Amino acid sequence: MKAGGIAVLVALLVLGATSMSAAQGLFGATQDPVAGEKLFKAKGCVRCHAVNGAGGSVGPDLARVARPHTFFDLAAALWNHTPKMAARMRQLGVSRPQLDAREIGDLAAYLYTLNYFDRQGDATAGHRLFAEKHCAECHAVGRSGARDGGGPDLTALAAYGSPIGIASAMWNHAAKMSARMQQRGIPRPTFQGSELLDLIAYLKSAAPKGRHVEVYVLPGNAGNGRLLFADKRCVVCHPLVRRGDEEGPDLIEGQAQKSLTEFATAMWNKAPRMLQSMEGKQIAPPSLRPDEMSDLVAYLYSVRYFRQSGDVRRGVLVAVNTGCLDCHGLYGERGKPASDLTQAKNLDAPGGVLAALWNHTFVDDPRPAKDRRPWPTFRGDEMADLMAYLRTLKRQP
Repeated sequence: MKAGGIAVLVALLVLGATSMSAAQGLFGATQDPVAGEKLFKAKGCVRCHAVNGAGGSVGPDLARVARPHTFFDLAAALWNHTPKMAARMRQLGVSRPQLDAREIGDLAAYLYTLNYFDRQGDATAGHRLFAEKHCAECHAVGRSGARDGGGPDLTALAAYGSPIGIASAMWNHAAKMSARMQQRGIPRPTFQGSELLDLIAYLKSAAPKGRHVEVYVLPGNAGNGRLLFADKRCVVCHPLVRRGDEEGPDLIEGQAQKSLTEFATAMWNKAPRMLQSMEGKQIAPPSLRPDEMSDLVAYLYSVRYFRQSGDVRRGVLVAVNTGCLDCHGLYGERGKPASDLTQAKNLDAPGGVLAALWNHTFVDDPRPAKDRRPWPTFRGDEMADLMAYLRTLKRQP
């Protein structure tokens, strides 16, 4: 699946779903990657930047650069790159976009989730895997595979447009499949890299055309996922606050920024160990609908997105040491060439601070070049600290 089609691809195909919910953002109302993709085009970003090869070549392909770990890593990268970007835009005669808090929140969510979706799989490779992974010994799809192998016909799985749908079906039947494979002496397969993508592509290509109806529901909701993480007892083995004696891996650091297929692959590969651990804790393996698994993935993404928290006291030092307060006044302070920071609007949320920083970078510095300090750059943790400090500033009555 290609990231450039997020507006369509975020709709997860779910077999048996009957209606489409109201629109929702992955991270919340003001952090919506679907809206962010539209802005990426509307604001002209696509004229200079490509995403997976689609777009301009002036700047780097944003799907092929290092992945930001948090919102603040992304904000720092945008800030650090801005002078070079602004100069290039002036050179090309490209108008410089202004962004409000909601717009930049949506754009940030879009850029952060570029790896959420995958390229199209290779059906030919998937056909080979269907035999090599012993799927064909128990399952049929279309006219291929075993008709009496004991496993269900997989033709219906072709209706799933997302590997999350496949993952939920595989998870729900993991215990039964493992027992049947052990009984028949079939080694349990694992998947690496793009193998699951290729297998899904084969299932879709092998299924008879017109045999299923594809019904769409919307992408995962992080709020629902947070509740499911507790209700399904994922938190028993995967606590968000690490104590050092956990059996399960840290899902936030280890799994949270995987693509949908990578997440589905990890769920399948680790299912035996997870099922054994749940049995030892006397936890019944939870059944997960495709939309529930999508909500869980959205939640893990969102927790990682804002996991980095800033420190106000360190933020003051960042503001002083990088020269922010050389230019900006506080509480009516005079003699500074730039605006009073306490008069800035919409600093009550990270998106508002990022919008203010973004728009600020397009304001020409009136001072002579010899009086200007070098453009300061930030690490992600420094940006988190600076934003924490800026959010404490109160406007004058």
